[in-house]
Amino acid sequence: MQQKTDVLVVGSGLAGLLFALKVAPHARVTILTKRERIQSNTRWAQGGIAAAWLEDDSWQDHVQDTLVAGAGLCRRDVVELTTRDARARVEELIDLGVSFDRWDQDPEQYSLHKEGGHSARRILHSKDLTGAEIMRALLAQIDAHPDIELLEHWMGIDLITEGWAARRDNALPPMPDRVLGCYALHTPTGAVRTFSAKTVALCAGGAGKVYLYTSNPDVATGDGIAMAWRAGASVANMEFVQFHPTCLFHPDARNFLISEALRGEGGTLRLKSGERFMARYDERMELAPRDIVARSIDAELKRTGAECVYLDMSHLPASTVRHKFPNIYANCLHFGIDISTDPIPVVPAAHYMCGGVRTDLHGETSVQNLFSIGETACTGLHGANRLASNSLLEACVFAHRAADAVVARLKDLPPARDLPPWDEGSAAEPDEQVVISQTWDEIRRFMWNYVGIVRTSRRLMRAQKRIELVQEEINTYYWDFKVTGDLIELRNIATVAELVIECAMRRRESRGLHYTLDYPDVASRLISDTVLTRRF
Repeated sequence: MQQKTDVLVVGSGLAGLLFALKVAPHARVTILTKRERIQSNTRWAQGGIAAAWLEDDSWQDHVQDTLVAGAGLCRRDVVELTTRDARARVEELIDLGVSFDRWDQDPEQYSLHKEGGHSARRILHSKDLTGAEIMRALLAQIDAHPDIELLEHWMGIDLITEGWAARRDNALPPMPDRVLGCYALHTPTGAVRTFSAKTVALCAGGAGKVYLYTSNPDVATGDGIAMAWRAGASVANMEFVQFHPTCLFHPDARNFLISEALRGEGGTLRLKSGERFMARYDERMELAPRDIVARSIDAELKRTGAECVYLDMSHLPASTVRHKFPNIYANCLHFGIDISTDPIPVVPAAHYMCGGVRTDLHGETSVQNLFSIGETACTGLHGANRLASNSLLEACVFAHRAADAVVARLKDLPPARDLPPWDEGSAAEPDEQVVISQTWDEIRRFMWNYVGIVRTSRRLMRAQKRIELVQEEINTYYWDFKVTGDLIELRNIATVAELVIECAMRRRESRGLHYTLDYPDVASRLISDTVLTRRF
């Protein structure tokens, strides 16, 4: 079965929804989301969106903070255009119905948080449920738009490109290659459909599930990055995986993030004894950038043998804590922790991919008409370490820029064409689901142990050997059995793991989020992106 559209969007987070809304007045748009529409990384964003908002702040100061956090690898032109455009993009969200918190004392003014690495209060937020509020507003707009079709439970398998078609027919691939559509699996029925489009936007979020411990929801399996890589798009800076310093440590809690905004409001990190320790690592203490705070906690856990450290919010009145952080308060209380009086047990966890599919200033990849927006992309904004709350901003800015680029060329693109149907060959029904779950667990464990917060060359070599064997096993299984959602996700996290390992092995220095004991210093000669390009 084949479905034709003008613009195909893979993913239903902020990047995908906003891009779709901007393109829809000019084209038919189809959005694919592999679970329910609300299940995206955006949905779980607690902190907020960064923009220089007050008179005593400026986009130039936002530029400087971003560059400092990015440890020399940010693209300055990207940082400048993003921070300069920030206020306009936030105002656009407000116009679309997003409600940000205002000061109780002056309802005309927005309440602004300050987070680690920022020199001013510039984080607009909706309590500690900013992502959920953004999704609510945008989905309401999507539902009201007649030219947008949002299909739930459709999971992208692979992109279809002219190069792929040429290789399939034993012909010379075109130079440069361009995207034509994708194959997608309807997970409830197992049916595979061909989606043909003029342009494709990958907005499929991050890849936190590559690691054993993560703040990300279960959908974050690197699908967009893996699909783009298999299609021939270049990826960059995959070694820079941001570990959020403070995820709730509790045997019954899964993936629950304790927002950086708590430290922005004066929260202090302590050992079980009550001793503060951040002064040993950075003069900015709890407000140091995330990579420093995460490594500091990791060092204390290794030094003391403790399972966690504690975040203390008892300096604030209980009413203030409950008002500012109602979601975190309620969730922790469910686990028997009253954060207004009790120290919160926390540990670092994989949180955000600063690398991804390499794009230009309009979000286009090295494959023509294939765009990548949001956490799937590597625009150059984050460099070696993302500044807090720049991710939602990046999604807004590049959704806007990508939409402008797509709209400008749509009239000159040929219509979506007939594409080859999905060919499952002689694949049989899967009979050993335990193989998938076992391999999934193995990847996540060796990535956590060997390619985590602190790395060594020996650990990376071990990880490389393991991923080579795992990839062989997955490849054999993939071609022998019919595709399922679990198999596709396993294939994708293995691909992303391999890319992270390869990039980490190439960077022989410690910079930003990549810290290796064998090369503990920053090497000025290595101020360049780690770019990988697949050879067919």
